[in-house]
Formats: sequence, structure tokens, C-alpha cells
Amino acid sequence: MLPSPLALYIHWPFCVSKCPYCDFNSHVRETVDQASWCAALLADMAYEAALTPGRKLTSIFFGGGTPSLMPPSTVAALIEAAEQYWGFANDIEITLEANPSSVEAARFADLAAAGVNRVSLGLQSLDDDALGFLGRAHSVVESLNALTIAQRHFGRVNIDLIYARPDQTANQWEAELQRALSFGTDHMSLYQLTIEAGTRFETLVRTGQFVPADNDDAATLYELTGHITFAAGIPAYEISNHARSGSESRHNLSYWRYDDYIGIGPGAHGRRLNIATQRHKKPENFLSAVARNAHGMASEDQLDAASRATESLLMGLRLAEGISLVRLSERTAIAAKDLLDITAVEKIAQLGLITLDADGDHVTITPQGMPLLDAILPQIVNIEADAIS
Repeated sequence: MLPSPLALYIHWPFCVSKCPYCDFNSHVRETVDQASWCAALLADMAYEAALTPGRKLTSIFFGGGTPSLMPPSTVAALIEAAEQYWGFANDIEITLEANPSSVEAARFADLAAAGVNRVSLGLQSLDDDALGFLGRAHSVVESLNALTIAQRHFGRVNIDLIYARPDQTANQWEAELQRALSFGTDHMSLYQLTIEAGTRFETLVRTGQFVPADNDDAATLYELTGHITFAAGIPAYEISNHARSGSESRHNLSYWRYDDYIGIGPGAHGRRLNIATQRHKKPENFLSAVARNAHGMASEDQLDAASRATESLLMGLRLAEGISLVRLSERTAIAAKDLLDITAVEKIAQLGLITLDADGDHVTITPQGMPLLDAILPQIVNIEADAIS
């Protein structure tokens, strides 16, 4: 049996500024030693490559932070090393996240020449006032210029938008979304604004400086989003991700289908041969670890079958395609009947929130159930239930 393919995630931790809603592992630094960072990421990659021989890469994803701030020469060096270590699938997807500033857009031609064939643009809004509220440094005009340049240089383009902002009406969001659809990208990531612990927005909400959208309004906008994108031919294939058929993010599908993926760079997570990996989060600690150990690893933990099954269910049920209990049982040696509480599934199915096929194998959360997924999961997952409550 041939080894299964791999996905590779590369984390670039630096941003020009920290957005008030962001809880990602991103950091602002006055200077970045580009040569040192290129060398450290290459060393971290080499460590993983030695542990996963003979497996081709199906995707590479440069995330952050703001990886469009990376020198294209560093991106090229990392892509070249990855190809030498693992080899590439014929249709490999190489994605880089980018902010739509004029400075970063000027690098798009060089990034494409380096091997990037898909870009994910963080437009976030098509309203200048909303961009100011979200702490974004670019304007709508800059966004649209960057999008035009991106569509010229990359075969595939995703755009990110944030909705369910305070006081945003359904009519306003519909108009914004319809305008975004007119740009003709093959993929859209549409996220509800959530207030994450430790962010500036969380402080502002806690101190009464603004009130987030309530759950009912957010649910209305979520339902509207699904109807509009479906009608436009880019339906949701995951809670927040929408794509034309065949244009789904292959890299993210690797996560949601619980395939193996390598994660390198500060704070990056990975799943490799039933082992959960995590790198040191703080950039300086990551560099110190690489200098000391020739890798940035903070922890490598063996995952038992129950943990793997739980993670697979949590990820797979986010997808419109759902999950096969038989396939999951084969991968974990846990009987299909022990993975889910079928009685609970059948009760929730009567509410139209979940479906179970006649063979009792394929489980799917319906579009109506997706906004309630966090509440549904603890009721139906048999194993490690405390981990999701």
C-alpha cells in the first residue's frame, strides 16, 4: 500500500499591525532578519521531511500573520526545498495568504514566478468605514486594485469577507456579497465576526464600547449567505467556505478530512503518523529552538484511537459532504456503532438538522444544522465527549 499524500502548512508570524478581531499567532516587529527566518524555516522543514519519506505533497499553504510580507525569494526557496524533500503531486495547490495593500500586490508577479498558484486575499469588507472598524490598513480601492492584479497572476483566487458586523443589516450584507460575487473568483471565505478571547474587540465588548450582532441576526445573515452563494453557483462546502465545483481548497480539505499534514513555523500545528505536533509560538522562542535543536518543535504527542476519531468527527462534520463512519472505523479500529450516539442522531434528524443514510454509515449536518454545530456535537459524539462540551 502506497503512503498517503501530505499537505504542508508554513506559518509566517509577522504583521504590520494586529487587527482587533484577530486571535491568530501573529506578531508585530520593527525589524525582521529575513535571512535568519528563511534558514530557520528550511531547517524546520528538513526535520519533518526526514520523518515522512516517500510521500508526495498535494498542497502547500503559506499562512500567518501576513505571508505576503515574505520576500518572494524566501517563498521560492521554501517551495523548492519542499519539492526536493517530498516531490509534488501533478496538480499541487500552492496557496499564499495576502493583504490587499499596494505594497504586497506589487509582489504578486514574483510570488507567482516562485510557484504560488493560488492566493487568498483578505479583503474583509467592501466598505471603507467597516475596514476602519476592523482595523484594516487598506481601502476598498486598494482591495480592488490588488484583486485585479491577483487575478492576472494566479490561476485561482479566494477572497475573505467578514459579516455580521455590529448594526449590519441583511440588505447591506446582501448588497456587499452580490458585489463580491461579481468579481468572479472561484472561492470565497465568508466569516461571521466573532469576539475571541484576548483580542482588542473582546476588551471593547466587555467594557461596553460596542455591542456585537446578536445570535438571531447572525443566524439570519448566515442563512442569507447560503442562499445567495448557492444561487450564484458557489455553494458552501464547509461552514464558512464556498466554491465552484472543483475549486474547493484542497489544503483545507486535507484538514477537514483528517489527512496527514505537516506544520512548520511559529505556532504551527501538524498531524503526522498519528502524532500531534506543535511548534513554539513566540517567534523568538521558535528561532532559539531551531538554533538549539535544528527544529522548532514544542511538543509531539501520540494520539490514541479515541482522540483521532473525535478530532476526525469534529472536523469532518463541518463539511457539506459529511463523514463516513465505516471509513472512520477502519482508520481508528473503533466500531462504527461506538463513534456516535445513533439514538441522539435520529432525534436530531427529526428536527432537520442532521441526516443519516439508510445504511447507518454516512452522517451529514444539514445547512440548517451548521450554525448549531457546536451545540449538536456534544449530543451525538460518544467518545471524548468532554473535549467538545
